Amino acid sequence: MPALRARGFSRLRSAFLALPLVAAAGLAACTGATTGADSAAPAAAMPAPEVKVVTLKPEAVLLTRELPGRTAPFLVAEVRPQVSGLVEDRLFTEGGLVEEGQPLYQLDDDTYEADVKSARATLVKAQATLKSASLTARRYDELVKVNAVSRQEHEDAVAALRQAEAEIGVARAALDRASLVQGHARITSPIGGRIGRSTVTKGALVTANQSAPLATVQQLDPIYIDLTQSSSELLQLRKDLAAGRLTHTGDVPVKILLEDGSPFQHEGRLAFSEMTVDPGTGSFALRVVVKNPDHVLMPGMYVRAILGNGARQEAILVPQQAIARNPKGDTTAMVVGADGKVEVRPVQVGRTVGDDWLVDSGLVAGDRVVVEGLQKIRPGMQVAVVEDGTKVASVPAPATAVTATR
Repeated sequence: MPALRARGFSRLRSAFLALPLVAAAGLAACTGATTGADSAAPAAAMPAPEVKVVTLKPEAVLLTRELPGRTAPFLVAEVRPQVSGLVEDRLFTEGGLVEEGQPLYQLDDDTYEADVKSARATLVKAQATLKSASLTARRYDELVKVNAVSRQEHEDAVAALRQAEAEIGVARAALDRASLVQGHARITSPIGGRIGRSTVTKGALVTANQSAPLATVQQLDPIYIDLTQSSSELLQLRKDLAAGRLTHTGDVPVKILLEDGSPFQHEGRLAFSEMTVDPGTGSFALRVVVKNPDHVLMPGMYVRAILGNGARQEAILVPQQAIARNPKGDTTAMVVGADGKVEVRPVQVGRTVGDDWLVDSGLVAGDRVVVEGLQKIRPGMQVAVVEDGTKVASVPAPATAVTATR
């Protein structure tokens, strides 16, 4: 009897311990059923990638060319003496501004002043001789009428009068020459401008027409800018003008950039272009004239000039970040079509205009070119288009149904 009770208690204990296992198995079955039901539902739709585009529009563009150049003075005058003598005084400040005709040097002119006095005395003597000859000729005019003098004597008196008149002219010319030489003893500036350092000092001996200048005067307002341009660029420009791709812009002002890249406050104008090409460099020279009232530009400075080559009336410009190059060097752009899909478009670009490329072919007005989001798209993909910060089109990607296998 005790054995039967013990056996019954053991069975009851085993059944009680099995209850949690059955509950856990039922919970697992319910969880598995729920998971299977959820996996059978279709996956959520993925949104289309968002890209920023720019719609191309035709516009008139002035095509420019930036050329390097050097400044050169508008006028240059090397001051040299026309007479010999000792420098008595220097009458200017080195590095200062001088006016045309302003005295620069004074030479010792005592000898030249003596020559002037001598020439003046010779003139006075000639005038006295002329007066005497004139009186004699007048008396002989009356005497020859009454045969008081011979005709020969009368003719000699008239000839003496003419000779005295000629001597007056010679004396006047000698006086003018002596005065001119004396005037050259005071050396003046032939032009107005800024004068450099003096090569002589007070007491130095200078000679007429010597090779070494006493000083140099340069006119810096206006000032020249000498540029060089490739002859091949000129030929291409002429071809574009002849084909009608460009129109002539006329006298477009020339912008000047200083050595540090800052713009010069005054614009210039093209003075002339050389007609001869340098065979060594294949380029020709151009000269620009620009105002320089404050003398900011000095001779020999390196500058850059932006010249207008021509105008394109129906130009297409595309931002530089929208153009990509493949390993072969070909240029392409991503364009969003009317259906919202991306396509790759081969593009030919010419030059840069500011931050844009000038399109030669491949893109037309109205094309929507992708400028941002290029890394997350590929050809044929549907995209959501944003232009100027406003979403203008959105095409959702098609949902893909996923069927769970039980």
